[in-house]
Parts: sequence; C-alpha cells; structure tokens
Amino acid sequence: MRVLGIDPGSRITGYAIVEKQGSRLVHLDNGPIFTDKAPDFPGRLKMIFEGIAQVISEYSPDSVAVEDIFFSINVRSALKLGQARGAAIAAAVNAGLPVYEYSALQVKKAVVGEGKAAKEQVQRMVKVLLGLPEVAQADASDALAVAICHINSFALRKYAGPAVIQSRCKSSWRNYRQ
Repeated sequence: MRVLGIDPGSRITGYAIVEKQGSRLVHLDNGPIFTDKAPDFPGRLKMIFEGIAQVISEYSPDSVAVEDIFFSINVRSALKLGQARGAAIAAAVNAGLPVYEYSALQVKKAVVGEGKAAKEQVQRMVKVLLGLPEVAQADASDALAVAICHINSFALRKYAGPAVIQSRCKSSWRNYRQ
C-alpha cells in the first residue's frame, strides 16, 4: 500500500509518500509545495493542484490521505485553507484516487497514541517510525503523520467501516476529557 499524505496550506502544502511493506513503514519522499511565487491566490491554488498532480504522477500512490480542516477564529484564513484543501483533493480525484480525511486528533492519536500530543512529539515519532535521519520540514512532517495515520487505520476502516473509527475517536476524546 502506497499513500500520499497531504497537509494543506495556502502558503505551504506539505506532501509525503509512505509505503507499507509487510509490517514496515517505508518513507519514499516528502516535501513542501511553496506557493509564495504565485502572483495571486488563484495562482497559489494552481500551484498546489499542479504540485500534487506531479507527485501523484511520479509515485503512483494507491490512495490519498488529507488532514481535515481545524476550527479557526479567523474566517478568512479558514476559507483559504479550505480552498487549498480543495485544490489538493481535486488533483487526487482528477487522478482517480480515493481520498480519505483525518482530523488532527485522529492523526495525533494514530501516530503518538495521544490526541492532544504536541506538534514536536508528532514530529519526533514520525522520525522514529520511518527511521528518518532528521525531523522533516514542519508541513512535510505533518503530511508524513497523515499518511501514517491512514496506513494504521486502513485495515480497521476496510473491515469495520468508518463509523467505528469515528466512534472510537469520540469515545477516546470523552475518556480524555474525564
């Protein structure tokens, strides 16, 4: 199973390719897609679409995992993030790939075992799980975590269905708050 993980952002979109080989997770590539050279916001969206399409063409993933939108006080920022996600998802759908979405809570729980883990904890655990020589760039590291989350939860999703994953996360969140 080869997964493209995406951490969408309007200025930097992180991507990662992780493959499951038997019981091992193998890092194939990761990096940021910088959009700051675009003349305007639609140009940024085009760069995201084209960057993700290029990664898909080069690595032929089986599926795509995208981090879901978090709640933001700044509505304008949230809208731009949603549009960046849309550009990335459109590139995946255009290539005929299935797209799976995971909340930050689900990603942290799948990678670290704790839904309220700090960003640094997630980055260190990604480094350890994939045997990376150093911590990846922040957005790419988040994309690696999303890919790992998908691989770790794919079997459960396949056999038990997405409702089980959602209810497990909700019950874990309830247990955490108590």
